[in-house]
Amino acid sequence: MVVTCRVLNSLLVAVALLLVANAPEARAADAVAVGWDSAPDILAAIEEPTFPDNDFVITDDAYEGGAEPGGETDCLPAIKAAIKACNAAGGGRVVIPAGEWFVKGPIHLLSNVNLHAEAGAKVQFSNEPNDFLPPVLTRFEGTEVYTYSPPLYALDQENIAITGGGVFDGGADDDHWWTWKRERGDINKLREQAESNVAPEKRVFGEGNTLRVNFVQPYRCHKVLLEGYTLNRSPMWCQNPVLCTSVTVRGVTVESHGPNNDGCNPEACDGVLIEDCVFDTGDDCIAIKSGRNADGRRIGTPSKNIVVRNCTMRDGHGGVVLGSEMSGGIENVFVEDCYMSSPNLERAIRLKSNSMRGGYLRNMHVRNVEVGEVSDAVFRINLVYDQPETGPHVPHVSNVTLENVTSKKSKRALHLVGLPDAPITGLTLRNCTFAGAKQPSLIEHVEDLSLENFSMPK
Repeated sequence: MVVTCRVLNSLLVAVALLLVANAPEARAADAVAVGWDSAPDILAAIEEPTFPDNDFVITDDAYEGGAEPGGETDCLPAIKAAIKACNAAGGGRVVIPAGEWFVKGPIHLLSNVNLHAEAGAKVQFSNEPNDFLPPVLTRFEGTEVYTYSPPLYALDQENIAITGGGVFDGGADDDHWWTWKRERGDINKLREQAESNVAPEKRVFGEGNTLRVNFVQPYRCHKVLLEGYTLNRSPMWCQNPVLCTSVTVRGVTVESHGPNNDGCNPEACDGVLIEDCVFDTGDDCIAIKSGRNADGRRIGTPSKNIVVRNCTMRDGHGGVVLGSEMSGGIENVFVEDCYMSSPNLERAIRLKSNSMRGGYLRNMHVRNVEVGEVSDAVFRINLVYDQPETGPHVPHVSNVTLENVTSKKSKRALHLVGLPDAPITGLTLRNCTFAGAKQPSLIEHVEDLSLENFSMPK
């Protein structure tokens, strides 16, 4: 049964009971339901990297004469030499001391290296795109491509980390990187190549292209730790682990308000912990992804087994978001003990997809989350997101629970929009209070909605 309704609290409860009574059999796209009792095993399986007690300080003369502070001399040669020496010696920390350091190009990590920027260190990256060539394998909005290197990057490495209390500044502004937000030619070309099954190694975008880079990107890496630093002025997505296993993001502060400046986007990763972080961003605070359209289906790797806890979300399009590039599927996501609030935070929990993307979103569980205010809906699912046309790859959403979630101010409590041929199933809101909603909730094409001790006081 498909229901379209605009309701206040009492009518919403009645509709939920009717939907439960008419719930269909589970679809083939749905897997076995996974609940909170699985979270401890997921956390136990995430391995953190460990490093020998060896420091390789970038000011040491052994590394290309040593890096010079002050923010004017290029320190990249010294950093690259220290990373190479650290890796050759079996691992340790490459230490960036307090001070200002200019880096004219990308830093590529190697196995067993912990890049450690001490408190008081500011690493200022060049904002000249050509400094980030030659092209490397990366992803642009969920599509594989060879283009500019992310400023902090690793490919096929193991046991790596970026740590410390320092600041990494990408140098992006309205005159550098961000202005390419309006340039669609190379984006459209890349998407056409992916839809036409052009091999990734032939999707090469070199000098003069306008594909912005993500800031921190470990690609196909195992045992990754991102901890303690601050990120400013990212060209695009701030942190984007891709096809990684055992990723820990802890105590990171993201203050970056450019276009598409998502705070942390695990993509096609297995085993991710994001905890004790602060996100103040120009786009989603956390957005879990798994590839876009044909390219996501070609790789076919879901994001799964992800825990988010004890984080603070300020400005952003969404607090914790699934999608929209999720063609490989997303499952087993757990969110707890977070605080989300800002007049510039649009939604708290958000799932977004469309029938060009396909894939599935299942087994997402949220509990003990306090929302001060959001400008749109507290809980939003939209399966017609950014979709000028319909496609054959309908997404499926199932087994999503919110428990002990409170909100004080919003436009709507709920905005839940499924598809006629793929209604949203298996939603449970338990012990939730969404107060101060200015407009009625919107529910379209939803089946099997359960509201238990749910209220929406004025």
